[in-house]
Amino acid sequence: MDERAQDTPGTEVTRPPPRRGAYLLPNLMTTGCLFSGFYAIVAAIDRHFAAAGMAVFVAMIFDGLDGRLARLTRTETTFGKEYDSLADMVAFGLAPAIVTYQWGVVRIAEYGKEWGRIGWLAAFAYAVAAALRLARFNARSATSDKRYFEGLPSPSAAAIVAAFVWFASSSWPQPALGGLITAFLVTVSAALLMVSSFSFPSFKKFDMDRRIKWAYIFLVPLFFVLIAVDPPTMLLSMFATYGLSAPVLWVGRRIRRAMRRTPAAGPG
Repeated sequence: MDERAQDTPGTEVTRPPPRRGAYLLPNLMTTGCLFSGFYAIVAAIDRHFAAAGMAVFVAMIFDGLDGRLARLTRTETTFGKEYDSLADMVAFGLAPAIVTYQWGVVRIAEYGKEWGRIGWLAAFAYAVAAALRLARFNARSATSDKRYFEGLPSPSAAAIVAAFVWFASSSWPQPALGGLITAFLVTVSAALLMVSSFSFPSFKKFDMDRRIKWAYIFLVPLFFVLIAVDPPTMLLSMFATYGLSAPVLWVGRRIRRAMRRTPAAGPG
C-alpha cells in the first residue's frame, strides 16, 4: 500500500507508517494473568488444589490491573484487548474446568463410567460457557451499559469454582459421592450464570474520590482480616453471594409484580 496521501491536487504528502509493537506495562499484567492460569492447570495436574485455587485468584488480580493501567496510562489498544481475552479464556475458562476435572472427575469415575461422563461433561460445559461469555462481552462492549455485566463475569465464575474446589480439598480430603455431585452442580451453575441474561453490577462507575462514612472505612481492614483467617471459605461465600444476587433479585421482582397484579380480596 502506498504510504503517500494526496491532500490537494498536485500535492503529495508523505505520512509516517503506523507504529508497531505493544505497550509493556498493561501487557505485562495480562501475561501475569495468563501465567497464573497456566500455573493453576499445572498445580491441578500435580493435585495441589489449594495452590491451583490461589493461582486463579492471583490471575484475577492481574486481570483487574491490566485494564486499569491501560486506561490510566492511556495505552489501550486493540492488541491489548484481544490478548486480554485470550488470557482470560485460559485463566477463567480452561483453568477452573481442568481444576474441577482433576479434583472431581477422577474420583467420581470410581462410582461408575456414567458418573465419569457426567463429570467431564460438566467441566467441558463450563469451558464452553466461559468462551461464549467472553465472545459476547467483546461483541457488545461498545454498546453495553458500563454499570452492569450481562451474565456473570468469567473471573467471578472462576472464583466460585476455584474457591469451592479449594474449600472442598481442604475440608473433604476424600469426598463422597454427594460432595462430588455438589462440585459439578456448582460448576454447571456457574456456567449457566455466565451465559444468562441476568444483570450483575460492574462497580466500574464507583467514584473513588467521593467521601464515605467512617464505618465503611472500618469494613476494609475487616474484609482483609476475614479473608486471612479462612481464605477459601470467605472467598467462596463472597463470590457465591455475588453470583446469586442477580437471580435472587430477579425472583424477588417477579414476586412483587405478581403481588401487585393480584386484586385485593373484597369483604367475604
